[in-house]
Amino acid sequence: SLPQITLQRIRAGKQSDIDVRLAEEILTIEGVKSAIPRVWGYYYFKPAGVNFTVMGVEAFSEQYTQELQNVVDNLDVKALEKSDGMVVGSGVKEILSENYYTDFFNFVTATGEWKRQHIAGVFESSVRLLSNDMILLPQKSAYEIFGMDKNKATDIVVSVSNPKEVATIAQKITQRYPDVRAVTTEDLRVSYQNIFDYKSGFFLSLFVVSVFTFFMILFERTSGLSSEEKREVGILKALGWGMDEIITQKFYEGLVVCLSAFIIALVLSLGYVYGLQAPLLREIFMGYSTLKPPFALSFSVDIGSIVLLFFLSVPIYLAAIIIPAWKAASLDADEVMR
Repeated sequence: SLPQITLQRIRAGKQSDIDVRLAEEILTIEGVKSAIPRVWGYYYFKPAGVNFTVMGVEAFSEQYTQELQNVVDNLDVKALEKSDGMVVGSGVKEILSENYYTDFFNFVTATGEWKRQHIAGVFESSVRLLSNDMILLPQKSAYEIFGMDKNKATDIVVSVSNPKEVATIAQKITQRYPDVRAVTTEDLRVSYQNIFDYKSGFFLSLFVVSVFTFFMILFERTSGLSSEEKREVGILKALGWGMDEIITQKFYEGLVVCLSAFIIALVLSLGYVYGLQAPLLREIFMGYSTLKPPFALSFSVDIGSIVLLFFLSVPIYLAAIIIPAWKAASLDADEVMR
């Protein structure tokens, strides 16, 4: 779960390190349950082109999520401090192993020096999105890697007793500390929604092109039968077929074509999404520059959407077939043949 409020210090329009003593002052605000400084950041691993999330932890310290708390409770942080060790997520371990880092990893600190951290183990979490790209190491090591002052933190996460007061408390904090930006869970939700809405524009453009193509086909069908189809109707009338028989024959012919196309398209789309796991389209939403957690799209079919697509395509296309056939069948055989 995400923090209810994340406090970031803003200087010259950019985020900078925040004083850890601010957490104690935040606790004096009525309604605040906890304020936890975090020392964390991203470490770019150039050989693989991915970002690792590096987080410093302390022994017996409270964590901002229960999932992370469970992981830290099972760690011997003191032993990690003595041995310059770290524990990594499964995705990080895989990337490091591919680049021949099986027992240790050399960080390049902010001062340009090498800092070796031994890989003490791999941790798992119920939330793969949390653990896959994460490295947990003692807070002392995190300070050295990032070149941070030990009286500073990356940010402070605040927990509120009453969730309905999150916005109010965030406003109180920003009024008391003008150089602090308070990011709430709702702010993050809106930001992520905007990102997905932006990427959904790609699918909207595909949808518009598909609809335009479909109606172009309908226009071509309703504008009249081709000479070959008119000749076919004329031959049927010459053989004694009535108008109702010709329309019925065209109806079944169009129905077979429409149903076959609809079913084949539905099966291919389901196979593409759930069988092949939507290559290319999945990358659009997940991004390319991060270490992504492995996951499988769970099978889910919205019957209502399928029914809607059926009635928006099949009956309309059938009508586009039957109406020109009815117009041609209403004429005399010799006139149709001419």
